[in-house]
Amino acid sequence: MGSTVAEATDPWCLRPGEAAELLRGHPWRRFVVLGDSVAEGMCEPVDGYPDLQWADRIGAELRAAAPELAYRNLGRRGLRAHEVRATQLAPALAFAPDLALVVCGGNDAFRPAYDPEAVDAELTAMVTALQGAGADVITVGMFDVSHSPAVPDPLRAGLRERMRRLSSHTGRLAERLGTLHVHLTDHPLVADPSLYSSDGRHGSARSDAVATAETLRVLGTHLPTVS
Repeated sequence: MGSTVAEATDPWCLRPGEAAELLRGHPWRRFVVLGDSVAEGMCEPVDGYPDLQWADRIGAELRAAAPELAYRNLGRRGLRAHEVRATQLAPALAFAPDLALVVCGGNDAFRPAYDPEAVDAELTAMVTALQGAGADVITVGMFDVSHSPAVPDPLRAGLRERMRRLSSHTGRLAERLGTLHVHLTDHPLVADPSLYSSDGRHGSARSDAVATAETLRVLGTHLPTVS
């Protein structure tokens, strides 16, 4: 997958030194990631962008500001929301995190039978359990992969409706539960083909770089209110 820019000159990515500035003095020491392939990392390489995927890069940037940070990524490809909760919530809680990223529901939304209320219930269960254990929780409104050129045209409209419904539901859940919410669905680049991989389901290294910037900016905004 090609791109006409590289991260160093991409206006939507982190500026040199920005991550250190955003995360200076952050309080987090145990960061856990729960989710599907977006969490695990399935980004397709793009020249000029690092291969380090989104969640791992967030962990690396947090550790750069706090070298003692412990990081665990439980994400596994192919899982639906109920499978993420069933297989990852217990080990995530056992890790005793003070920061957690929960990203799932995309595999549910790829199915025509997507049930947004069922996904909401699974996300709510994970978020409230993690918050109850003392963690700040990051939630995500994902890039709308229906814009990928690899999505067959007959499937595009239905997928777009479901992906946007998932994002809308997750945003409302985030507001209700008080998560650190990263909204990528309406990002100015969402329709740019360079954000998407050739499999029609995942992002590219550029999308991971953009998502990293947006996530760290949300974390940085939160820092003054962290007790």
